Amino acid sequence: MIKPDPDLLARRTLRRYRGYASSLLGLMAALTLGSYLLPTGWWSGLLQAAARAGFIGGIADWFAVTALFRHPLGIPIPHTAIIPNQRERLGQALGRFIANHVVTGQEVSNVLHQLDLPNILHRFLADPVAAHPAAVALSSTLPKLLATVEDGRARRVVARIVPRIVGGPAGGAVVARALHGMVEGGRHQEVFGFILGQLKVLLANREDVLRHAIEERVREQGGRLVGWAVGASVARRVLALINSELDKMSPDGSELRAAFDEWVRREIDRMETEPKRAAEVGAAIRHLVAHETIQAWLWDIWARLRLTLEADLAKPGGRTVAYVEGALANLGAILEADPAARTRLEVAAEAILRSLLPGAQIRIAEFIAQVIANWDTATVIDRLELRVGRDLQYIRMNGTIVGFLIGGLLYALLDTLLGHASF
Repeated sequence: MIKPDPDLLARRTLRRYRGYASSLLGLMAALTLGSYLLPTGWWSGLLQAAARAGFIGGIADWFAVTALFRHPLGIPIPHTAIIPNQRERLGQALGRFIANHVVTGQEVSNVLHQLDLPNILHRFLADPVAAHPAAVALSSTLPKLLATVEDGRARRVVARIVPRIVGGPAGGAVVARALHGMVEGGRHQEVFGFILGQLKVLLANREDVLRHAIEERVREQGGRLVGWAVGASVARRVLALINSELDKMSPDGSELRAAFDEWVRREIDRMETEPKRAAEVGAAIRHLVAHETIQAWLWDIWARLRLTLEADLAKPGGRTVAYVEGALANLGAILEADPAARTRLEVAAEAILRSLLPGAQIRIAEFIAQVIANWDTATVIDRLELRVGRDLQYIRMNGTIVGFLIGGLLYALLDTLLGHASF
């Protein structure tokens, strides 16, 4: 089955305008010949000069237009058939022009602003039919993504980058926001209670060692006799007093808990209002995360997380997809309600595209040059002529008409000034 020609309309249009230009050229030739049959006079001389100039102008423009695509009349005149002979060079020039003057950073920014990327993403995430497949796809890639980070080189990169990210200038602000959530929910007192509980267990397990250490301290300060007489008693009293105070630190009535609560709130306020304090906290986090023991612990958590994800995704009713889908929906709600988040998304997208743009420009230029270089001569001529052929036929017609008018004008001017015209 023969496929319909998608350029059929363009071919008919080109043939029609080529016919107009050729007909006008033929008219100039007929007027030139006819002018010689007229009686000699001023008007016949004017017509002859105008028609002859129009015919010459039409022939010159026909030659110029034809020379772009092929040899005129098949004669291999130098510097004709320019496009076929210079196909590769023209393809490279066109590729560079598009890459450097069309696909620019400013144009990319303009396109992004016109697209309104945050709104597009919000509408996509707000549609469960569209968001669910995305959540499934993201969930399926998570184990592979986590596994790739365990590669030695990637692991070293992450080990260098993560401390800088979490311990940067914004580290203190992140900690402050996290503590805010704990304090508002009373979770900081739960943490404090857990610490106290662990301290009591430690004291119970190390009671003999602590008692012996206190006795030795009393003996060092008071001498052997005092240590022998009251060392054991002092040790028992100190340990009993510590346990008694720990027992008194209930969530409701402990002054120490109240002091702890006040200290936490004061530290949150300092991290939010004092850049120096926030930077100190960030630096502390960076040093902490960079420690070998902490990194080993984090990598252990990482491995457990990957195994858990793989196991959950293998289950028909796993929760990972639901979590990811909920996160995507939450992101869509944030983009709808938070102008700052929309701005950050646009800035991030623009920054990513701008960083990729230099490499993309090179690839675009190479791609265009390669495509044009791979076209055969007939294809190059056909495609270019169909796109610009109509305008080129206008050049032929304009050249013929302008030549006709200029020829007549020169004849009239020379005849008026010199009494005769000959050119």
